[in-house]
Amino acid sequence: MARLKLDKRDRQFLDGRFGEAAQMAMRIIVRMAEVYEAAELMDVTQAHIDGCGLLSETGLEFAETLASKGGQVRIPTTLNMGPLDLQNWRQFGVDEDFAHRAIRQAKAYTDMGCIPTWSCAPYQGYLTPRFGQQIAWGESNAICYANSVLGARTNRYGDFIDICAAITGRVPKCGLHLAENRKGQILLRLVDIDPAPRDSDVFYPVLGHLLGSVAEDEIPVLEGLVADVSSDRLKALCAAAASSGSVALFHAIGVTPEASTLEEAFQGGEPERTIDVRFADLQKSWSDLSTAKEGAKLDVVVLGCPHFSFDEFRELAGLLSAEIEKGRTLDPDVRFLVISCQSSHALLQRSDYLGALHDFGAEITLDTCVFHTPIIAPDTKTIMTNSGKCAYYAPGELGVEVAFASMAECVESAIEGRVCRKETLWKQS
Repeated sequence: MARLKLDKRDRQFLDGRFGEAAQMAMRIIVRMAEVYEAAELMDVTQAHIDGCGLLSETGLEFAETLASKGGQVRIPTTLNMGPLDLQNWRQFGVDEDFAHRAIRQAKAYTDMGCIPTWSCAPYQGYLTPRFGQQIAWGESNAICYANSVLGARTNRYGDFIDICAAITGRVPKCGLHLAENRKGQILLRLVDIDPAPRDSDVFYPVLGHLLGSVAEDEIPVLEGLVADVSSDRLKALCAAAASSGSVALFHAIGVTPEASTLEEAFQGGEPERTIDVRFADLQKSWSDLSTAKEGAKLDVVVLGCPHFSFDEFRELAGLLSAEIEKGRTLDPDVRFLVISCQSSHALLQRSDYLGALHDFGAEITLDTCVFHTPIIAPDTKTIMTNSGKCAYYAPGELGVEVAFASMAECVESAIEGRVCRKETLWKQS
């Protein structure tokens, strides 16, 4: 293996010229470059920190150590969701000790100059990266979206490497930062799929779940998606694909910016294998996302994984308003939990939609997620969600049965108090 080439500034970091925290961060970056067998380091111009999301003694100590040693980010750096709704944690019954440690961790990151966005969907908010921009992002769905939908360039930066990249502005020059490593490897062709399932909001998380399970850590190319796909639907696809597999980049012909044609997506080469995806394959993927039985008693509905956008709030408010007009509201034994970030919630507060959520009985939590903060009661048995990511992780992370369905079916089930999926389209005969 060739020796890692460091420039003058890299050596100044290592010599402690920019402070003890920066020296510590650069040592970690250099060690990771050696692990990746990178020949040199490169600049990045933005970071998104995932390491702020999980509360552990190690994570807290690491963040506070960097902050106490004078650590400061050198590039614009946003924060992923954290382990706490910083404003409303008391109303959710979060333990005081947990909350105070989470607040300490949040303070350490903001003291280092990170921007307190607290969102796992940073691409829908502040500082959305541009095409070709070299960045260092954590959070699996955000990495997939940034690479695939925006055409920015990032590897999968795990906890603690992300903040080191933000402090130094440097990362190993390798992987998806390089154009030659971004070419498609396998081709998935959507074959004979009628318009009705394509128009369902269920289609994209289901397709993402299938995409991840087939591609694993390869770069898949999708042929057959419609061109006018919304940001929220692509968000759902990315989140599911990055959960069931390790998809950090996919191309969709005529949809994503590095895939106007098949030739461009494969950089003039040929796919290593081609897979025809038919409706029966999607039906199986839909079925695989649920463990709860039809008609099972429902405890909690969870929406917003990744965080709800303003457009999703608007769609949900329309559904809820229609039910309220019929005199139908939330079953008293069901919690209806919507997870979002401060920026989307601020827009919601300026709209006419917030009243419908309150009148229905929905709870809104900000800055966090159900997997990282203790807001789901330990005796919860069954949850329902329209998120492929949430459906994939909930059985293992929360120890619950999960029912995956459309947003409309989640609303209907919350009213009925039981799992109620009426879209027979997705049910296998």
